[in-house]
Amino acid sequence: MRREELEHLIRASAELVRDDEIVVVGSQAVLGAAPDAPASLLVSIEADVFPRHHPERADVIDGAIGEGSPFHDTFGYYAHGVGPETAKAPAGWDGRLVAIRNENTRGATGWCLEPHDLVLAKCVAGREKDWGFAREALRHGLVTREELLARTRRLPVEEGLRIAIRTRLEAIG
Repeated sequence: MRREELEHLIRASAELVRDDEIVVVGSQAVLGAAPDAPASLLVSIEADVFPRHHPERADVIDGAIGEGSPFHDTFGYYAHGVGPETAKAPAGWDGRLVAIRNENTRGATGWCLEPHDLVLAKCVAGREKDWGFAREALRHGLVTREELLARTRRLPVEEGLRIAIRTRLEAIG
């Protein structure tokens, strides 16, 4: 997904749910802080989003512009309506969101997870593709290991998982 495609999804989502603020929590949130992010971080054709003021309307997004919709068929990418609880990001993440707001969003604001918060939320999810995303973000300098390790203390997960995430982050070469 490219930045302009994410902007299109923000605009379409905002119009659908009548909420001018859309939160982006999936991997494509990287486009908020890094509009020209490396291709290795942009392999997904979906953006995980929810309306900031009306998160209960996320299912409207899923139904209208989600996977398998005419929107998806037409454009080749789609929005996945999720809830605020989907991303297990470090405490305070909502104060570090990165805004996308321009002509392409038609005045709507896409609030994207800050890269360190995004990487840590993906580490909590723990799939191999999530760890690959973390490695690539580190390799390209979008995040620092030091900040990732510092923020693990504020992850909303059990201590055992926090330790496992720290250990794996320390081992990434």
